Amino acid sequence: MNRAATILLTAYAPITWGSTYAVTTEFLPADRPLFTAMMRALPAGLLLLLLARRLPKGVWWGKAAVLGALNIGAFFPLLFLSAYRLPGGMAAVVGSVGPLFVAGLSALVLSERPTVRTLLTGIAAAFGVSLVVLKAAGSLDAIGLLAAVASTASMSTGTVLTKRWGRPEGVGPLALTSWQLTMGGLLIAPLAFFVEGAPPALDGRNIAGYVYLSIAGTAVAYWLWFRGFSRLSATQVSLLGPLSPLTAAVIGWAALGQSLTAVQVAGMALAFAATLFGQLKPREKAQSAGARTVAGAPVVAGSFSPASKNGRKDSMDLSGSAVRR
Repeated sequence: MNRAATILLTAYAPITWGSTYAVTTEFLPADRPLFTAMMRALPAGLLLLLLARRLPKGVWWGKAAVLGALNIGAFFPLLFLSAYRLPGGMAAVVGSVGPLFVAGLSALVLSERPTVRTLLTGIAAAFGVSLVVLKAAGSLDAIGLLAAVASTASMSTGTVLTKRWGRPEGVGPLALTSWQLTMGGLLIAPLAFFVEGAPPALDGRNIAGYVYLSIAGTAVAYWLWFRGFSRLSATQVSLLGPLSPLTAAVIGWAALGQSLTAVQVAGMALAFAATLFGQLKPREKAQSAGARTVAGAPVVAGSFSPASKNGRKDSMDLSGSAVRR
């Protein structure tokens, strides 16, 4: 499969995640973020586990539990808490700083220093997305905003640890995704019942919303996201994240009657341009000029060091997100 097709398939994940919040507030029971997080993660994880037919072995039971907690078990509840408390497309724009979180953590944990090009592209994307939220600053809920920041930090940490640990020999993205979703869902389940009580009565609209989130927005989206990390650089994939809040803003305008100001439209254009720029390959001359040697191994500017240089497979997840209420 060519590079452009891989990018498009990987972009399916953040675009689908951008619809999560409209679905949450329009189709799902009100004020049940933990139950919703469990219903999104656990069925999807069990389905992928059935398809992958692989269980963790040895130390990977512990690693899968940690990754599941960071990428799913903490991320999903915080994500849905922000979705219930913040206005549309506004909260998980915080997720647009995810690439910068990952870049900083990678420098600390993996000794992979991002280039100026990467940082400027990430800042431009985050600034563009922030323009979408500025007009609604007066309506932001403090708890919802903190939840959005914490969800981004949790996923970013899980992303860097996933890169550091790689994957067991012979295990693909489908199995790794199934472990994380299942572990995360099992962590959320008792918390959901303890905090929120018995499951709510569900009607046909609620069930349709949960089926969409679990299958299209989680099982398929996370598998393609992990798959993208195995074929593209970490920088490229993480810079697809702003597509999530942009999608949420477009859905809010097109389907939910929300208005967009000229400043917000300009911010969307800037963020989208930065996302596209992040997918461009540096020119060969720029690559040659920017190459540097670290511990005797050449590292090309504009990307993180490949997994083959550090003995790890390139498999990460990064959640991009956007909120609607």
